[in-house]
Amino acid sequence: MSATAAVPSANTTTKSSHTLNTDHPFWQIIRTVPDFPKVGIDFYDITPLLRSHINAVIDELLAVLPAGLLDEVDCLGAVEARGFVFASLLAGRLGKGMILLRKPGKLPPPVANKAYALEYGKDTLEMQNNLPPERVLLVDDILATGGTLTTAYELCKSAEHTVVGALVLLDLVDLHGEFPVPVYTVLKA
Repeated sequence: MSATAAVPSANTTTKSSHTLNTDHPFWQIIRTVPDFPKVGIDFYDITPLLRSHINAVIDELLAVLPAGLLDEVDCLGAVEARGFVFASLLAGRLGKGMILLRKPGKLPPPVANKAYALEYGKDTLEMQNNLPPERVLLVDDILATGGTLTTAYELCKSAEHTVVGALVLLDLVDLHGEFPVPVYTVLKA
């Protein structure tokens, strides 16, 4: 599985108003694939971070959270699929539980679901809707257009959970609007 994000290439007319934080050592490890999956898109492959630097990634994710926030969190909302990786490692370190936000047909009933738009199509997320209300920190790898993370937020709210924020490794800030809760991120592009 490849952990990736696609963004408009800097050589297109949709130039980013934000610069990459090339001072962060993770940018030296992330592989940029130009013109993939189509011409004009730069594809950020975070797989090398997962392969050889996972402890450093988890350390950095924890470091961006404000002091005291984790005291407010009952569990982590793990967004399929790479959010599972980060949320599992964080949950193990923190002694917190997880709520899974999955693709259709992967969770036993009863489930709540919500369809949403992706950069290249549509998808649906599901979560169990019979869990007691908790304070949730959503966890995913990359925030691009915001469709998946917004859907995860809305599903949690509909199940009466309180979402205290979202934690992502990479935020592609020009591809999405405002998010309803704070987003904590290690890298911005």
